[in-house]
Amino acid sequence: MDDHKDGELGILARRKIEAEIIAPVYDEMRKAVGEDKARDILRGAVRRAAIDAGTEMASRAAGGADLESFKAILPLWTKDDALTIEVIDDKPGVLDFNVRRCRYAETYRAMGLGEIGDILSCNRDGAFCEGYDPRIKLTRTQTIMGGASHCDFRYRADPPQKT
Repeated sequence: MDDHKDGELGILARRKIEAEIIAPVYDEMRKAVGEDKARDILRGAVRRAAIDAGTEMASRAAGGADLESFKAILPLWTKDDALTIEVIDDKPGVLDFNVRRCRYAETYRAMGLGEIGDILSCNRDGAFCEGYDPRIKLTRTQTIMGGASHCDFRYRADPPQKT
């Protein structure tokens, strides 16, 4: 399923616009409540937005939301060469890949927002799954944003509940 229209703004471009709006708000929050509290507020807001986006995307999944339909929408995040990925394993109930290049990280760093790039981008990944299909679990031990050579995405899906 790909409800993404060719003329629609890619996710990387959207994230850059969002970051341009968030940056001054974040600066004001830091001044008002301190760095730790500002990060917590931002983390919570971005997480909630990601869960909502997952729920909305799931509502459009032909045949229902599951790991297989999730795999079909992965090109939304790689559009415009936003991510360079290397698939390690792709079978029913499993999707493993490494991100070798992350233009989201590059964009946030270029904008001077590298210290919150993990919140603006990486923080969304598992939360999106919660909204899309809570049976999908993401394990990731490292990210490019965090200074690693690559991001290791490991998705697993619990089998559907028998009724």
